[in-house]
Amino acid sequence: MPDRTPRDASFDAAWRVARTVDGWLTEAQARDLHRAASAVAPGRVVEIGSHLGRSTIVLASTGAAVTAIDPFPDDWRYGRPDTEQRFRDHLAAAGVEGNVDVRVATSRDVRTAWDDGVRLVYVDGKHDMWSCLDDLRWSAFLQPGDTVLVHDAFSSLGVTLALLRDQTATRRHRYVGRTGSLARFEVATPSVGDRLRVVGELPWFARNLLVKVLLRLRLRPAAALLGHRDTADPY
Repeated sequence: MPDRTPRDASFDAAWRVARTVDGWLTEAQARDLHRAASAVAPGRVVEIGSHLGRSTIVLASTGAAVTAIDPFPDDWRYGRPDTEQRFRDHLAAAGVEGNVDVRVATSRDVRTAWDDGVRLVYVDGKHDMWSCLDDLRWSAFLQPGDTVLVHDAFSSLGVTLALLRDQTATRRHRYVGRTGSLARFEVATPSVGDRLRVVGELPWFARNLLVKVLLRLRLRPAAALLGHRDTADPY
């Protein structure tokens, strides 16, 4: 069936730039970010985990005020000593640096001193369960009906465990759906059905874990049988 989603010229322009930046954000996911940020612009968007700026460019291109939080460590799998400078260079090349408040710090450090309003939260920080749960606390600054977007949901063990724990321990995030691994939550009390829909994503999560194992065993043809034809992990 053909894609009947209306074209958004402003997104298309932003994506032409953003897609040249290395990162793990698909065009469909970027479109979701752009749509969510456009709905609250010029309000405040908090992005947790910026890396080289692919998602930051998409968010900031809407005219939203983006607070980009990332300690830019060089001691993790994708970190380099020049990551922060490359990130800033990409923002400047995209012409959006004026819309981005860069915080070189941890999510918790920024949050504990935060005293401003927020309209949208995008979580793509550290992928262990406790860090992700801590990042989700940013939703305390949102209003009912506002959006929390979580990347690598149902494709990372730590993030998936965090979402399952959040759904059983809190009454603040209602699961709306996902685009690939990008999950969308609304600040609202979830029903039993909403919680069960999160559990219903577990077969897809199991498939993604199997794909990761196959990729590490260099069994890409087997991963392709599961519908995964990328060299990167599912995202």
